[in-house]
Amino acid sequence: MIQIRDARPATDSKLVERLWLEYLTWGNDGLEERHGFRLPVREAVDRDLRSIAKFEPPSGRLLIALHDEVPVGTASMQRIGEETAEIKRMYVQPAHRCAGAGRSMADELISAAKTAGYERIRLDSPRFMTAAHALYRSRGFAEIAPYPESEIPDEYKPHWIFMELRLARSGSS
Repeated sequence: MIQIRDARPATDSKLVERLWLEYLTWGNDGLEERHGFRLPVREAVDRDLRSIAKFEPPSGRLLIALHDEVPVGTASMQRIGEETAEIKRMYVQPAHRCAGAGRSMADELISAAKTAGYERIRLDSPRFMTAAHALYRSRGFAEIAPYPESEIPDEYKPHWIFMELRLARSGSS
């Protein structure tokens, strides 16, 4: 059974680091195979670990997915604008995909964004991650043009999809 819990940066940083490295290495392997380039994985993980507080409530979230108490995935959300959150590092290990972890983490982040008062959530992911795009579309995300807060270098943006989910404003139905 899949369970989702908040990561505790003070005690889970090594676990989060391992999952982020696993995700970004897997993604880089796909980029290299399809497009012949790699991004600096270690630098991205180190940067996010140094500023891990940006993923903590009230403006962010950092989740861990567990299968029988074993960590199998992670997802995070950070503030990138006054009314905008961004989903980062959403990953489920291949052997545990299609068990609901991705859906549960996406739903948890969407709920957290609404609670935090965001009007929209954005994300970016490589074009080859079609299963992830289907998951996001099933939750109401739609493709948008690249957004300036994305960490993706301009020369690689043609290989990415950028998406956004508009959230209902507080008090509206």
